[in-house]
Amino acid sequence: MKKHFKGKQYDYRIIIEAVGLYCHFPLSYRDCSIIMKKYSIKVSHTTIYRWVQQYGKLLYHIWKKRNRRQKLSDSWRIDETYVKVKGKNRYLYRAIDSNGNTLDMWLRTHRDTVSTKAFIKRLIRDYGQPRSIVTDKYAPSLKAIKELKEKRILDRKVNHWKSKYLNNILEQDHRQVKSRFPYGNNFQSTYTAASTIKGIEVASALYKESRREINLFDFSPWDEIENLLKAA
Repeated sequence: MKKHFKGKQYDYRIIIEAVGLYCHFPLSYRDCSIIMKKYSIKVSHTTIYRWVQQYGKLLYHIWKKRNRRQKLSDSWRIDETYVKVKGKNRYLYRAIDSNGNTLDMWLRTHRDTVSTKAFIKRLIRDYGQPRSIVTDKYAPSLKAIKELKEKRILDRKVNHWKSKYLNNILEQDHRQVKSRFPYGNNFQSTYTAASTIKGIEVASALYKESRREINLFDFSPWDEIENLLKAA
């Protein structure tokens, strides 16, 4: 695990502490710096920002590799939510299974048929064919699934449910994740947004796993992140 922290000025446990604070709690980088200073750990908010950018991506790739091996439901919920980047809308495509487990996320510039098809292809590549897919009635989503079935990329036997009500579980999940975004939900670049969101998504996924295992009161983002890195 320590290979991921080679050459760092700070001990790996301090880095994990800072990344866990930012990704799991609705705090700013300055808030994290102040909290760590209270425990006699002096680290600037800009350093914490760099750690989140670097380790958010790393954690996402390790988590995703592990997630592919998990036994997940083959009933998918797919939806997108907006994210502000320099005041402009970008779209965060997200997918969970019927039990609320996170399958994947992908930040895209456009909310259209091309983006929806690309996201579903990615899910199929990672998890195989689903039994059913739930989306809202947004036209590009309907068109994307229809075209994927016509090209036999998506099995024609897959049930496609078009219901906002059935997607409530994902709408609630959007809110949980977005509550940890920066104040005003506004990022300064797409790269920063993607890297930060990956870290937040992983922390959220680990929390949901712990909650389902009835370990809610024992949940520690730092222990979970460390265990994830050890298993890599």
